[in-house]
Amino acid sequence: MTDETGSTWVPVEEGSPFPLSNLPYGVFTPADGPPRVGVAIGSQVADLAALAGAGLLPGMDGAFALGSLNSFLAHGPRAWAAVRERLTVLFSQPERRPAVSRALRPLESVRLRLPFEVADFVDFYSSLDHAANMGRMLRPGEASLPPAWRHLPIGYHGRAGTVVVSGRPVVRPWGQLSEGVFGPSARLDFEAEVGFVVGVASRRGHPLAAASLAEHVFGVVLVNDWSARDIQAWEYRPLGPFLGKSFATSISPWVVPLAALRPARVAPPPQDPPPLPYLADADPWSLALELEVRLNASLVSRPPFAGVYWTPGQLLAHLTSNGASVRTGDLFASGAVSGPEPGQRGSLMELAWNGSAPLTLADGSTRAWLADGDTVSISGWAPGAGGSRLGWGALTAAIHPALPTMAVPGSPP
Repeated sequence: MTDETGSTWVPVEEGSPFPLSNLPYGVFTPADGPPRVGVAIGSQVADLAALAGAGLLPGMDGAFALGSLNSFLAHGPRAWAAVRERLTVLFSQPERRPAVSRALRPLESVRLRLPFEVADFVDFYSSLDHAANMGRMLRPGEASLPPAWRHLPIGYHGRAGTVVVSGRPVVRPWGQLSEGVFGPSARLDFEAEVGFVVGVASRRGHPLAAASLAEHVFGVVLVNDWSARDIQAWEYRPLGPFLGKSFATSISPWVVPLAALRPARVAPPPQDPPPLPYLADADPWSLALELEVRLNASLVSRPPFAGVYWTPGQLLAHLTSNGASVRTGDLFASGAVSGPEPGQRGSLMELAWNGSAPLTLADGSTRAWLADGDTVSISGWAPGAGGSRLGWGALTAAIHPALPTMAVPGSPP
């Protein structure tokens, strides 16, 4: 095995989210060619199609000269590990510099794209603190958690076609807000989440065990599952979220491999009652991943993923427990990540307590809900090999006004 903790001849600035121990994958469009797969290191992106074409990534011809990661994802764990080990060699041995340098491009010179074609999208509700906060706000005086919450990971199927990459604006959605009222959402919200990208498909009718996560999941992205709380409140009973969530889900342009996150594995919180056998795992783990949420450059929250109640493996096990299969490019996300402290809440609804305690930003303005022109930025950091610190860069999107063309006869002006 190569040493991911060693030095690299590629310049990596102190504090960069992309040290040698990371090597996240993405898709970029250069100024002089079609989209291709790349890996970030320091402030540069390595063109993997160019490296493969030069014979430096044996066995990967064609897999990286595409506009998505899906072909590479489908190769499975052995190929993922082999390419990661090979890249570590190429970036750490000075004698490789002349050949490899030709494939490096400054990140600022390329356009980052959606890193993979999203096959299906499932969003869970796996943070105990988030679920309890929502219950206290929406059902005061009642039990804060739904009866099934501690027995299974609650989730819903989202819309794959509206998953967009960081940097794409989010247009304020229209919808039914109450009886007889159709208009732009006035209660637009963010949700800071962690997402898992499936590489290896499973067979329909064959559930997956929680312990099999690394055999099927390639890596991790940051997720902002935007929410129109007024549309959601009117529509969600009895079948759960629909149009209040399906208008947009933003993800980071970089997919950090699970292999890079092995040093970030930590024991998950205790579960009471013990999970049913299909959710059991002899060696369960979560990730010591710290999120940071900024609203118009004001740091408003630091949600800790390590405290999320249901583990990534349990999410995969439950997702397939009825025999449903997963496909290459499937994305499943944690749901909003919140911690026990007020400064660790993963949505504006929690931070402003359903609008009753507006959040004050650094410029003195206040927010109960997101306003047109607001920019939400989510970043994430985790421990890497050799004491390094790795990240995803920023997942950022600005809120654009609702489109007037979405008005229909009978809607308010």
